[in-house]
Amino acid sequence: MNERQEEARFRRRAVKVDDAMEMVIAAAVPGRRENVPLWEAGGRRLAESAAATTDWPPFARAGLDGFAVRSADTALASPGSPATLRVVAAVAAGELASAEVAPGTAVRIMTGGAVPSGADAVVMLEQTADARLDGQAAVRVKSAARPGQNVAPRGEEFRRGSVFAGPGELLRPGHVALLGTFGYAGVPVYARPRVAVLATGAELLPVEAPLAPGRIRDSNSAMVAALIGQSGGVPVMLGRVPDEHEAAARAVADALARCDMLITTGGVSVGDYDVMATLLRGIGIGEAAADGEARQPQLSPQLPPDSRLLFNKAAMRPGAPTSAAIVSGKLLLALSGNPGACFVGFELFARPAIARLQGASPEQARPKQATARLVGGFAKGSPHERFVRARLYAKNGVLYADPLAFGKSSMLASLPSADGLIRLKPGASGAAEGEIVDVILL
Repeated sequence: MNERQEEARFRRRAVKVDDAMEMVIAAAVPGRRENVPLWEAGGRRLAESAAATTDWPPFARAGLDGFAVRSADTALASPGSPATLRVVAAVAAGELASAEVAPGTAVRIMTGGAVPSGADAVVMLEQTADARLDGQAAVRVKSAARPGQNVAPRGEEFRRGSVFAGPGELLRPGHVALLGTFGYAGVPVYARPRVAVLATGAELLPVEAPLAPGRIRDSNSAMVAALIGQSGGVPVMLGRVPDEHEAAARAVADALARCDMLITTGGVSVGDYDVMATLLRGIGIGEAAADGEARQPQLSPQLPPDSRLLFNKAAMRPGAPTSAAIVSGKLLLALSGNPGACFVGFELFARPAIARLQGASPEQARPKQATARLVGGFAKGSPHERFVRARLYAKNGVLYADPLAFGKSSMLASLPSADGLIRLKPGASGAAEGEIVDVILL
């Protein structure tokens, strides 16, 4: 490491969390698309607009069981003086009536049936009574029917060609019903991004290995993989890379050749063996020189020359060394090796990026936030924005945020219980009990 790189290790400029988030979201551009069977489309995002392929309903249909009539024939009907109409046919859903409704006649009809020609209303069964007229089946209608009563006209909901879902729309079960209605057996959606997971650190052991002095098991990779799956991505596990610059560079290049995005854990701090920090410094030395002129980036030979550093420090606790870069046109997100900081970094940056790769808009990709009343207070201040793991609960219509114990960046115990992150503003003091705070919903 030369003198200039040594100085750069300690001169990392902290980027505000919201600014860093915007950079990451902007770098994650939706790309790959695929067609999936209709039954698999729920929860995916459309890759192109979906439109009605026919008017809907495609014919005037009955809204309930009853009789299709001409409203004019029932204009004077009442319980005491019903209108008696001859029944000329019956029609069920999926059938067509064998006769039209002429003056003085009616057709028995079931819910969803096609309203026969000549009829302009349907009288519900409960407002009628069976009768005979000149020895033939008839019906007594006990109330006047309005034109259009209990009839869904053709095209009432959709006209052919009208768009009912646009690109990037999250497909809910109701969308799936519409897609099926209009014949979409295959649905064009954004592909689930393949997200590579790579751990660094000589101290890491495989999960199945027995513990050894000074060593710990690699729990971060499995946690990140679970978070990727929860976010809609497909984790690609690449194991661990040695704390060696050339090996890390090759591993990064290989991961991004195979996947849509890469998440690394560990190696981003300022220690002598923090390999990801060293690697990212190599693409970040194009910052302004002391004389005001920009220097050209000094890249490792294994990284393409168009690699670009987004940031190598975020103004946050925990996880300040979190870093991001664009390599081969794809996003590299380097998270802390401390489990708590890794978890927070994923929620702030990786989850939004994965959502964006699946077609979410930048606004949709951002973490969901709310406000909550703080339980118990949090006295510790920070020069940077602090993210505190919390349990959220509602009581009497008020959302509460209860900070969890074991909240240090290296601690694991509170991770399973965290369903929110309290956002504490930078300052000398934390936040008092009962104060209203922003929370990110997990």
